[in-house]
Amino acid sequence: MEQGERGASGLRARYDAVRAFTEALCAPLCPEDYVVQSMADASPVKWHLAHTTWFFETFVLGQRAGYAPFHPQFGYLFNSYYVSVGERHSRPRRGVLSRPTVEETYRYRRHVDERMRGLLGELGAGLAGELASAIEVGLHHEQQHQELILTDLKHAMAQNPLRPAMYPGARAGRTGGAAGELRYVEHGEGVRWIGHDGAAFAFDNETPRHRVFVGAFALAERPVTCGEYLAFMRDGGYTRPELWLSSGWDAVVANGWEAPLYWERKGGGMQLFTLHGPREVDVEEPVCHVSYYEADAYARWAGARLPTEAEWETAAREALGGAEGAAGGGAPGEATLAGNFADRGRYHPEPPGPPPRQGAPRQLFGDVWEWTSSAYAPYPGYRPWPGALGEYNGKFMSNQLVLRGGSCATPATHVRATYRNFFPPDARWQMSGIRLARDL
Repeated sequence: MEQGERGASGLRARYDAVRAFTEALCAPLCPEDYVVQSMADASPVKWHLAHTTWFFETFVLGQRAGYAPFHPQFGYLFNSYYVSVGERHSRPRRGVLSRPTVEETYRYRRHVDERMRGLLGELGAGLAGELASAIEVGLHHEQQHQELILTDLKHAMAQNPLRPAMYPGARAGRTGGAAGELRYVEHGEGVRWIGHDGAAFAFDNETPRHRVFVGAFALAERPVTCGEYLAFMRDGGYTRPELWLSSGWDAVVANGWEAPLYWERKGGGMQLFTLHGPREVDVEEPVCHVSYYEADAYARWAGARLPTEAEWETAAREALGGAEGAAGGGAPGEATLAGNFADRGRYHPEPPGPPPRQGAPRQLFGDVWEWTSSAYAPYPGYRPWPGALGEYNGKFMSNQLVLRGGSCATPATHVRATYRNFFPPDARWQMSGIRLARDL
């Protein structure tokens, strides 16, 4: 990253912006909203606020001589999964933590923010190396938790019979238009470079850049819509075991799945719950909140398949013009995307707009994370980060699938063509959708 005063001032500005956006997401909440934990995979909003603060306190401030933690037990309460750092409070029991209070949690954030700004100002031109890298990781880590605040809060509010609208003004107007007939963009076979390479930030699981042979394939130019998914449902998609992987069918039976998460039948139609309240399903929007199992079953029903992550990244690089800065690691340009991110404040997928140019994919970034058929595994030659931060990604490379592209809950500066998200195949509370692929 950039060295010297310019780099330090840029990092200070970015630190302030990221921390402020987290708190802006919480502005509509009441104190009672901060403490709800609706399932073991989700966390209370208050915990997210404290954990992201603990990250900077532990991995940045705590590395400096003489720093005293804000509270001696916060390291135990707000560590997530860093075993080498110390013991942790049980994840499924984060919702029992009525204390510290919301007010004290914000005091904790202010305490750490003041000391972080002091540190950044003190170091100035001397900001470099491991310390600068840890701060950059912390900022991207907080952006991940911004997305989790939205998805975890949505899951919690969906359990409430009142179906509260957490962001009632978020759906002021509808962008996009008719999705149109599903078309495919063809890509020839060849050896492709996959993974991050360059000076811009990337997580360790995006490296090293390496070559992969990719056979000729076609990738759908937009995600699957709610209307198309409704056709799958009406054709008995959830009652036909021949469409499902064995463990996927087991999940359908065990969980009683009949539709994507947050969908329910209402007066002969189909309604879904959103962060701006319940409403009718829009047939032009990308379908959202489906598991890998559902995505795979839909693809089989449609006579297609899910793309591999190498195919997805190949298409993304070509859509970005092959520029190493963007495709190799930087954030994709808005003009190329035709999708929406958390920055726009909608927090819900929108119908696709027109393609940025003839033959270009729509909504490849933003709106919904797109399941791939690729297992989350290390790239050839992968090495985790040194020290405790090495627990960030590598130890989860088992029994998970890769998703690509970001969503309407992802900050725009957080995603890039090489970004690898990952979840177990039955996960549905994230903003996950479907883009189809075919062999040529």
